[in-house]
Amino acid sequence: MVLAAAGCASIGPATVQRDRVDYISAIAESWKEQTLLNVVRLRYGDAPSFADVSSVISGYTFQGGLSAGASISSDLTTAIPSNLVTVNGNATYIDRPTITYTPLTGDKFARSLLRPLPPSEVFELVQAGYPADNVLLLTARAINGIYNRSGIGARARQADPEFYPLLDALRRLQLSGAVSIRLVKRGAEEVGMLILTAQRAQSVDQDLQFVRRTLGVTPDRNGEVSVSFGLLPRGPSEIALLTRSMAEILLEVAAGIEVPADHVAQGRTAASTREAGSEDPRDRPFVRIRSSASPPGDSYAAVRYRGTWYWIDDADFTSKRIFSFLLIFFSLAETGVTPQAPVLTVPAN
Repeated sequence: MVLAAAGCASIGPATVQRDRVDYISAIAESWKEQTLLNVVRLRYGDAPSFADVSSVISGYTFQGGLSAGASISSDLTTAIPSNLVTVNGNATYIDRPTITYTPLTGDKFARSLLRPLPPSEVFELVQAGYPADNVLLLTARAINGIYNRSGIGARARQADPEFYPLLDALRRLQLSGAVSIRLVKRGAEEVGMLILTAQRAQSVDQDLQFVRRTLGVTPDRNGEVSVSFGLLPRGPSEIALLTRSMAEILLEVAAGIEVPADHVAQGRTAASTREAGSEDPRDRPFVRIRSSASPPGDSYAAVRYRGTWYWIDDADFTSKRIFSFLLIFFSLAETGVTPQAPVLTVPAN
């Protein structure tokens, strides 16, 4: 029976469906927890530390054996000859996965954490359907010299009066359906184009005029406005987008953690610069990270750091969506060389 089972069973194909889903789920959960832990570490002044799962190799072994024996007594004086029959079987199943971890250090660490996000990839997220105001609120330090709010260190400041209305106008333009961004090839480089439909509602035109007036841009003869990395534009037909690095984004998220009051009183960390009860929703924490001495009951991601639990509530969809942005931004930050900036097409009339 053991030999028959070993001969008919197929270990490899039968494990793909189960193991593939299980490993993907485990890696995704650990990625979330690693990111959350590093946000908490930054809040307490610890350096972040990352390790990538570079490979997973799972090996299986199934062995089976069967033995049988029989003996009959040759003593004829007994009324009934004695006999002995033995049957032995054994089976061994071994699952031995090999998982390789690669610490994020050196140039890759600097590239992933310290270099600003490329403006072109920020706009690709907008084109993919992510809300323009949320993406720019999290990734932009300034647009054409108009500053975003910051809650970290010496850069702590309130947003310029024009910044939030500018984000609102860009979001309405995105929702109107009258504008879209697409990537086109120009020689060897790939650039983005903001395309406007021929027929536009009056409210769309008003938002376009507001964006142009606020940023102080004038389209060139082709109706295009280029986008580059920097604080101030080099000319009237350019938008300068000063993006944040992943380290800055993580620090901004960490500034809103609801740390225990006694940790602040003891000097273990600074007070939060983003409060959940702020009047303007954009002054509230990007991701609401709560804390308690006991493990949370229902969480999207939870980690334990120095005896305290920190977690994101699974019912907090806004925080979960922003946190998923962080994971996507990590992928964008690992591209290395900053690609060419996109070009926005804005009508001249």
